[in-house]
Amino acid sequence: MKIELNRSSHIPLSQQIHQALADRILSGYFPKGSRLPSVRKLAGLLHVSPVTVIHALDMLEKEKLVTRIQGKGTFVYEQRTDGQEGQQQDPMPLQIPDYIHRSQYLYYNQMPAEFNFASSSVDPALLPTKLLAESIQHLARHQPEILAQYGEIQGDLELRQVLAKYLTQESLFTTPQEILVTNGSQQGIDLVARSFIGPGDVVVTEEPTYAAAIDVFRSRGAAVVSVPMDEEGMRIDKLTALLDTYTPKLVYTIPTFQNPTGKVMSVRRRKQLLELANELGFLILEDDPWSEIYYDETPPPHIKSMDTSGSVIYLKGLSKILSPGCRIGFLIASVNILNRLIVAKTNADLGNPLLNQKVILPILESNRIGRQLGELRSTLKKRRDLTLKLLGQQAPAGTSWIVPKGGFNLWISLPDWANTNELLGEAEKRNVTYLPGSSCYPGEMEWNHLRISFSFVDEDHLKRGIRELCALIDSYLSSPEERKGLTPLF
Repeated sequence: MKIELNRSSHIPLSQQIHQALADRILSGYFPKGSRLPSVRKLAGLLHVSPVTVIHALDMLEKEKLVTRIQGKGTFVYEQRTDGQEGQQQDPMPLQIPDYIHRSQYLYYNQMPAEFNFASSSVDPALLPTKLLAESIQHLARHQPEILAQYGEIQGDLELRQVLAKYLTQESLFTTPQEILVTNGSQQGIDLVARSFIGPGDVVVTEEPTYAAAIDVFRSRGAAVVSVPMDEEGMRIDKLTALLDTYTPKLVYTIPTFQNPTGKVMSVRRRKQLLELANELGFLILEDDPWSEIYYDETPPPHIKSMDTSGSVIYLKGLSKILSPGCRIGFLIASVNILNRLIVAKTNADLGNPLLNQKVILPILESNRIGRQLGELRSTLKKRRDLTLKLLGQQAPAGTSWIVPKGGFNLWISLPDWANTNELLGEAEKRNVTYLPGSSCYPGEMEWNHLRISFSFVDEDHLKRGIRELCALIDSYLSSPEERKGLTPLF
């Protein structure tokens, strides 16, 4: 276990230690029931005072991530029967210290389930797999040399030309020279972090935010600071107040159908954020996973469409709406920024597979992409409306949710005392999975939220799965004194 502390950060050392240990507990690096290193050992390893370590353990105990037993040590929380205390086995020590952050382990490592509400992706039956298969067959017959060629590191020129044309429909006017093709949007986040974020830098995100982005920024040694949202998205007044303490290098935002909450940043706040970036010289990474999937009205213009100074890097993934198997995403940035991103891309993988890029071209070049998006909007709107109807009929008192105007997800909140990590263990026994909201908080976690995705399951599974989930929540909320009887999932 290698924990690096940023001693020049405004974040207290005890809070940094708490976050690092919480990440490892939630990921399973420290198994349930295992004993943590002693206060003295942790203080020595981290070169801090024992009091600092004790403060970190106090926070973990308050969150019920650990149990402290006088004279025996600190143990990762596990439900025990009488007489078992102190019998835990220490985890096998890792021989080679690593620098991997594990806070998002739950995001990617859930058990398979019949009612999969955890996967924020599209039901494969709704994607144009037949057209993609036909495209592969055509390429194999008529352009087999593609299988023996490397593509351009920046991305296939023909694809970049088509993407530039496609984006004009989004009022994003760009050129192929300003586009970098990536291996999905996740790589885009990583390339930006590799290029512009280093130890001690500050990255600002919404609270909560896309879980898989958090560790990318932390892995660069950045302090990730979050800003709360309201019905207009990120609160710019809170961000402005934050600037009295922090000087951000980057603001990461999902302004349209935000993941995980589904909120939409207003035009006014988009302009305010861009003005701040221009005044203070920080970058904005605008992540746009699914702005085309709107249900009530078209969303506001992209922040990048208003950018005249090159402060915004626009990130788009096509996996969600077209083909997860091809893993195509792209970035748009001013040429001087893009040149640095291309260097990072070179170091990462020397470019995307050419075949994957050519396969999706026929769909993007034709009117088929418009029909595909229209069909997706129609079907997913029905699934969203069905989910909202079922929750309205079956969710117990004390449960609330945000009505998403687009995207794939629905953010559900339980009473403050609830713990959806705790609830997940029981849910999986009933063949139901969801994303615990704690995965989406880069700082102080909130435990009483969960995200369900209605895009991956068909209507029959929605009906049965929501019934199971609501019954489970009802049982949990009806017996708060018994909630410790559920097995937490770490």
